[in-house]
Amino acid sequence: MSASPVRMQTGFRDQLLTSFREQGVRCTAQRYAILDYLNRHPEHPTAEEIHKAINRADPRASLATVYKALHAMAEAGLIRELRIGGNAARFEAATVRHHHFVCDHCGQMEDIEWFELPKLPKGVPSQRRVTGYEVVLHGLCPVCA
Repeated sequence: MSASPVRMQTGFRDQLLTSFREQGVRCTAQRYAILDYLNRHPEHPTAEEIHKAINRADPRASLATVYKALHAMAEAGLIRELRIGGNAARFEAATVRHHHFVCDHCGQMEDIEWFELPKLPKGVPSQRRVTGYEVVLHGLCPVCA
């Protein structure tokens, strides 16, 4: 399945609806609100942050509904679930390949343009079948530096 474009501009309701249709995901009001929010907020929010944000305008989505919607959309390739440090998974609408930078002080996460690694390190056991990779860079963001 092909993924949706990276962070569609606000107001592109037809593109969002087409993305749902192409991936075979039912477009409920809550799922639409979640995907729209992720497209407008690239800061990699948690499910709890998404829940609070979308319920400000329309308080009908339970936290369980948000989790179910996020997992369904991640499985369909509409969004990505990130488990990079910390306890809470984070989510993003950017589905094209890229890496991440995480600030060790404030926890801010940023997208880094994709770059290829020259080859897999020798430490990867030969019996493993690697299907992909992502580099996570750690350090201090400009504000914390």
